[in-house]
Amino acid sequence: MAIFRIIKNKVIKSRIKDDGFGDEFSLRDFFTDNLEELFGIRFIEKEYLIQEGRIDTLGLDENNSPVIIEYKWKENEEVLAQGLFYYNWLIKNRKHFELLVDKKLDKNIKVNWDQPRIILVAQGFGRYVQGAVEQEKHIELLSYHYYEPDILHLESIYTPPELKSLRKRVTRDKGVEYNLNYHLNITSEQMQKKFKVLREKILQLPESEEKEAQKSGVTYRTTKSFVRFEFRPIWIQVLLRDPKYSADTKKLVKDVTSNKWGYRGLVKFTPESDTDYLFGLINKSYESTL
Repeated sequence: MAIFRIIKNKVIKSRIKDDGFGDEFSLRDFFTDNLEELFGIRFIEKEYLIQEGRIDTLGLDENNSPVIIEYKWKENEEVLAQGLFYYNWLIKNRKHFELLVDKKLDKNIKVNWDQPRIILVAQGFGRYVQGAVEQEKHIELLSYHYYEPDILHLESIYTPPELKSLRKRVTRDKGVEYNLNYHLNITSEQMQKKFKVLREKILQLPESEEKEAQKSGVTYRTTKSFVRFEFRPIWIQVLLRDPKYSADTKKLVKDVTSNKWGYRGLVKFTPESDTDYLFGLINKSYESTL
């Protein structure tokens, strides 16, 4: 994909810098330092030593599912086998991973083992890797290109259908279907109406997707989640990405960074709340994911 810069109404094509990160260690460190911004994943460990290798990055995504990320500076045919090896280690060492989460993030986090995954990052992937990965349900391929001057372009090469459908799937727990109606029925009729007005505005945002099939609530996301609604009998808890927004002149956003939910701001959505004002805050959270 060509990347262009616009300078004084003139188009200039950006060139790819093949040595943009210098080496594989610099590539890993860059992605690790920007893990939450790039992927919405909370960092746990890097260069994690196991019996037969080192895992580049261990993390936990917004659904509390385990994620392993492996980086290759250049195209590498061995990356798929390496990813499968580390995935096998993860599944066999669930308790070990949960102890790492307790130590590095929060003891109150319950790890979700429904969809652990591996993200393989490289400049490109050969046809054998791209063909073979279609048989795997837990591995994603992501290519990167470093353009001059300091422009990073990421492209999803392959995402398993199981991971794509996870965002739309209705989950079940002891016969209960966690869909939108389930959550709406928790709260009052007045709050249902206010939420539906807000929901319509959110779904009009470009690339916004609704991820309703969660026990905890209803989430909206682009490549990363930007707001989650958790329903209560007479109000709704709204979780945002950041603890402070310049648009929050009423100082409604509470800093909940220490809770380590993956969200750092909280607003109480009540019958008295100004829906337009709250949407303004949600829009700022949305913009931070672009």
